[in-house]
Amino acid sequence: MTKILVVSGHTDLQRNSFANKIILSRLEEIMPEAEYVYLDTEYPGWKFDVEREQDRLRSADVIVMQFPFFWYGVPSLMHKWMEEVFVHGFSHGSKGKALVGKKLVISFTSGAPEEMYQAGGLQGYPVEDFLIPLKQFAKACGMIWAGYVYSGGLSYASRHDDAKLQAMKEKALAHADKAAGLVKSL
Repeated sequence: MTKILVVSGHTDLQRNSFANKIILSRLEEIMPEAEYVYLDTEYPGWKFDVEREQDRLRSADVIVMQFPFFWYGVPSLMHKWMEEVFVHGFSHGSKGKALVGKKLVISFTSGAPEEMYQAGGLQGYPVEDFLIPLKQFAKACGMIWAGYVYSGGLSYASRHDDAKLQAMKEKALAHADKAAGLVKSL
């Protein structure tokens, strides 16, 4: 059986998330066999148990990174986790072979609508262009880039509008279903 590790990199999931909270809850319903790591609640002081995190990664076949797209990349908490856990000799380098062959899935949301992430759009580039560092991260670690699931237009700022909230909830649930489908297809 495939071992799935889902890592939530939201910096404050319970108080400052709408979509990511729904996505993760739905993923837990669809894939209860997966292991879920909520970095913000497990490490509120951002002091990681590196050995524990590396053990989780070693035992996984598929690693899913779930996060909101902050300033064109992963949130600061997830970035710090990556810096401290994915170290030379573990994940990369001549002796860093612990993650070779593991599949990496990126699942992320943005407040800006999808149409803003295209050539000529407000963001200036397609969303895929912003994923190059994560693709290179997977390559450097010997992981297999297994794809991504992206949904835009999921702005926490819309939380006071009931119609927008309902539409975002439906979009977040669809996102989770798509992400689970991708993971289960691997």
